[in-house]
Amino acid sequence: MFPFFADAFNLERITPPLLRFRVVTPRPIAMREGTRIDYRLRIHGVPVRWQSEITVWEPPFRFVDEQRRGPYQLWSHEHTFVERDGGTLCRDVVTYAAPGGPLVHRLLVGPDVRKIFAYRREALAGLFGAPRECGRSI
Repeated sequence: MFPFFADAFNLERITPPLLRFRVVTPRPIAMREGTRIDYRLRIHGVPVRWQSEITVWEPPFRFVDEQRRGPYQLWSHEHTFVERDGGTLCRDVVTYAAPGGPLVHRLLVGPDVRKIFAYRREALAGLFGAPRECGRSI
């Protein structure tokens, strides 16, 4: 599972089509601590540019990406991978702060983030034939 996530372009395959998510950093992307990756997407139809930096790179166990430019005040996303029962348990732990405070979070951002990760779980299950149990903590 780790090699799939080590290819940033696979994010396009596991992100809801409505977001029109695209990696704009040219191939190949050498993944390691310090790598910065640029993306384009749409949030509720509004074009957004996003840049993340890989701040932890520990194959095949975990990596962390943090937003350097984008729509959030804070975004840190830890991916962990644990071999279990002949497969891999992948877990996402996301720490974020949305602009606009608690009301915007409750009405827009929180539901959007939950939908994105629900889509990701389904997409991974479809790609790998795995149970839909990739964990998330948001």
